[in-house]
Amino acid sequence: QVQVVESGGGLVQPGGSLRLSCAYSGVGLDYYNMGWFRQAPGKEREGVSCISSSGASTYYADSVKGRFRISKDNVKNTMYLQMNLLKPEDTAIYYCAAEYLGGCPRSIHIASFEYWGQGTQVTVSS
Repeated sequence: QVQVVESGGGLVQPGGSLRLSCAYSGVGLDYYNMGWFRQAPGKEREGVSCISSSGASTYYADSVKGRFRISKDNVKNTMYLQMNLLKPEDTAIYYCAAEYLGGCPRSIHIASFEYWGQGTQVTVSS
């Protein structure tokens, strides 16, 4: 069982930056990859980025490559998503999730992530 809690969302202007945090806890954390997903109004939830359990490997969706950076601190049990050059189309609820020995970082699939947070709203608007 893994618990995850997101924080750090808010309102930011286009071109601005925001950093999301995900605090995670539980048993067997060494075996869990961590991921960020987002869901915009009227759209399906999509994978944004994920990071391997060691933190050594990462995956990014094409839509965020070069703008977002995922990282994790295995001492603090916290994962981060640094979001730069934000666009209005980045507006969504962002979710943190945990995957047990899954496809990350080769790919990111919603179905393989079994533990989810409640989400944090990110709004990019002038």
